[in-house]
Amino acid sequence: MQVRGLLLLLALILLAATTEAGKNKKEKAKKDGSECEDWRWGPCVPNSKDCGLGYREGTCKDESKKLKCKIPCNWKKKFGADCKYKFESWGGCSAQTGVKTRSGILKKALYNAQCEEIVYVTKPCSSKIKSKSKAKKGKGKD
Repeated sequence: MQVRGLLLLLALILLAATTEAGKNKKEKAKKDGSECEDWRWGPCVPNSKDCGLGYREGTCKDESKKLKCKIPCNWKKKFGADCKYKFESWGGCSAQTGVKTRSGILKKALYNAQCEEIVYVTKPCSSKIKSKSKAKKGKGKD
């Protein structure tokens, strides 16, 4: 019986400690955070070259902030790293232009980025004809 009471007391102490820790985190977020809710964020600016780690500046009324951000090194510069698109499959090769085309529909605009609703991309047609892979040795032989 005493063991049950001791476990109950221990559980109550643990619950009180975790509740207090949660309050401290919320208070810290309010101290570091801002009352302003209408933040305007600029594009992610890489620290060096045109991709990798960088920062994004934001303003709201008289306040300004900098957030860390990352630009993937394989991003499409034409669209910007903050515009996410859902692309269709590549179309057929045009004999006149020698390029394939596909379109993308805007899926998500991060940080209030100004993005086009539909974008079109092209790439050169492959001059190589892909051959089917050869059968593995030892398979299919009797």
